[in-house]
Amino acid sequence: MKELRIVFMGTPEFAVGVLDALVKQHYNIVGVLTAPDRPAGRGRKLKESALKKYASEKELTILQPTNLKSEEFLKTLENLKANLQIVVAFRMLPKKVWAMPTYGTFNLHASLLPQYRGAAPINWAIMNGETKTGVTTFFIDEKIDTGAIILQEEAPIYENDNAENLHDRLMDLGGALVLKTVKRIKEGNFETTLQEDTEDLKLAHKLNKDTCKIDWDSPLKEVYDFIRGLSPYPAAWSTLHNKDEKLLTKIFKTKIQIEKHDLKPGTILCTKKEMKVALSNGYLNLLEIQLQGKKRMAVRDVLNGLEITQNAYFA
Repeated sequence: MKELRIVFMGTPEFAVGVLDALVKQHYNIVGVLTAPDRPAGRGRKLKESALKKYASEKELTILQPTNLKSEEFLKTLENLKANLQIVVAFRMLPKKVWAMPTYGTFNLHASLLPQYRGAAPINWAIMNGETKTGVTTFFIDEKIDTGAIILQEEAPIYENDNAENLHDRLMDLGGALVLKTVKRIKEGNFETTLQEDTEDLKLAHKLNKDTCKIDWDSPLKEVYDFIRGLSPYPAAWSTLHNKDEKLLTKIFKTKIQIEKHDLKPGTILCTKKEMKVALSNGYLNLLEIQLQGKKRMAVRDVLNGLEITQNAYFA
């Protein structure tokens, strides 16, 4: 049985959990490929990726190419003599990179492929009200998230899950699935399944400000799912119209209240400790929000310093 030499590729915290699982099992990680340092914050200081910080702590060889097709980078990668590459939350690879190792390059994706191909599978699964999701390992090919499936593992999505706690559960589940996949590849004991495109495929498009705006005309449950699917990051938002002020407001945590009423969707009802928003089939009690220029707070604390008028509304 040939000894594995692994190059690991990724950027965010999700990738860190998976690499950590490999390191703890003493796999030979000959290189870690991650994004270049980026200017961030008011001071525009260079910020390292979560994966780079972890790899530095473990004294692993780090590569941060700006061009994955450059001859210099390809030569450096080749010199690592990897026979397996593992990708977790990284950018699209050119064929010269993913076809380089003997045992191929496989990706861990946080959905049950072919459903939720794309950049934000965890968010979209919750936003769409799914009750289950999972993780998939597959061999990379020319397209995005379309390669032959190696292994999959299902996970439930609970009613009160948000993107953060589902992310953490899938990171742990993904780490275990990657270990199982590596073992199968090393032993030559695996079969792959080709992905089939069906009419009911749902995609996980990259999130932007427009896709995170709340539509108060949607049904109550849909708005509840939308908010928790974007919490805590990048966060669902709406504009609070209060007196003559318009405040961009991020909403993180809510609770459903089924109740008949004849109020226009988006109308706000307040007491000294409670804020709720009318929707077509009930109310959404807001529990944690962040007003423009302020920090994230419990709604009862926000209401201590903010007077909400009778005609206030979200839109």
